[in-house]
Amino acid sequence: MTQNQPTSGNFDELGIAPTILAILTQHKFLAPTPIQRQAIPPAIEGKDVIGIAQTGTGKTLAFGVPMLQRLGINGGQGLVLAPTRELALQIHETLQKIGGSLGLKMAVLIGGVPPDRQIRALRQGVHVIIATPGRLVDHLQQKIFNLNNVKVVVLDEADRMFDIGFAPQIERILKMVPRVRQTMLFSATMPGPIAHLAAQYMQLPLRIEVAPAGTAAAQVEQEVFIVSKEMKLSLLHKILTETHGATLVFTRTKFAAKRVAATIRRMNQSAVEMHSNRSLAQRREALDGFKNGKYRILVATDIAARGIDVTGIALVLNFDLPDDSGDYVHRIGRTGRAGRSGKAISFATPDQRNDIRSIEKLLRKTLPIVALPVLPAAPPLAPAPPTNSFGPATQMGVSRPFRGPPRSGHSGQGGRRFHR
Repeated sequence: MTQNQPTSGNFDELGIAPTILAILTQHKFLAPTPIQRQAIPPAIEGKDVIGIAQTGTGKTLAFGVPMLQRLGINGGQGLVLAPTRELALQIHETLQKIGGSLGLKMAVLIGGVPPDRQIRALRQGVHVIIATPGRLVDHLQQKIFNLNNVKVVVLDEADRMFDIGFAPQIERILKMVPRVRQTMLFSATMPGPIAHLAAQYMQLPLRIEVAPAGTAAAQVEQEVFIVSKEMKLSLLHKILTETHGATLVFTRTKFAAKRVAATIRRMNQSAVEMHSNRSLAQRREALDGFKNGKYRILVATDIAARGIDVTGIALVLNFDLPDDSGDYVHRIGRTGRAGRSGKAISFATPDQRNDIRSIEKLLRKTLPIVALPVLPAAPPLAPAPPTNSFGPATQMGVSRPFRGPPRSGHSGQGGRRFHR
């Protein structure tokens, strides 16, 4: 069954308990977004829900409010699976605002940090577990705890979890939770494998679609420059000089992110990079610094394309086009949030016109190709990271030979982590 209708009104019309309504008001959550208004009532009733909505539409409260309300009434545990560490931490931050006031304890299980604190929290007892699939499987394999008391399961950014190779872990986890449970799945797109998973593990789910799959935010102005690889830095320099708001720059690889960020700093601009070679503490410092204005420019791989909730980003700049056209939608969804306008600029080399057409096909619109302005001389590219015969050195100065993708139980970024 599919539900897709216009929305308006307040949170007090959705069947939310008065205690939670008061908490929402306290935190300035006053009017529900379309996905929240359509998903919360059936989810509070305990129905399985599939929510199809673009990034930045308020999905965390759409599943968080019903889950916390049902756990408060019926007991048991909630389990939220997310594709990245950053998104897991962001979900925890949002849910803690509500659940903390209700006395509900939460644990975040992610890679990149020592597991000891996570183990202590699990042994002391928690009501909500927020985890990346790999780290959760790690803990389950060590028999530290089990999922026998889980009453509500949420798969957030399901398409991204499948895209980065977490499908085996997700299926393994779903086989370990009780069959009698509520399951909510939220995703920007609904490819075949996710539809198959929904059919296998969900009970008559209500499908709620608030925007067609692949829809970009309407308030984001988009344009493309066809530019040679050699002139990208000159164009970047000109755009950053003429743009004064917070800017998110995407590169295809982590090594490019490091070099572009260093080059931008040589332009006397405050910039920081964010990618999987950075420790979790470094990534959090970069994101917090970008949020509070310490850094005007954040240079990132697709690790920041989803789940990074930063309002007020004036410009998203694709220094490199993404490998997958679907990631283009999520990248530019970082601007134009919360009803604000935004701008997205993409650099495409002359041999990438087919990639532009693939993005246009997904968006069902033509992207304007803008003529190149007169460009200054290119600033010097920052030196590449130190290398030896094995390739780029690690942060500790010791290189290791490439041994292929991580094991399926890896707690980091999934099967393609080494590309990021």
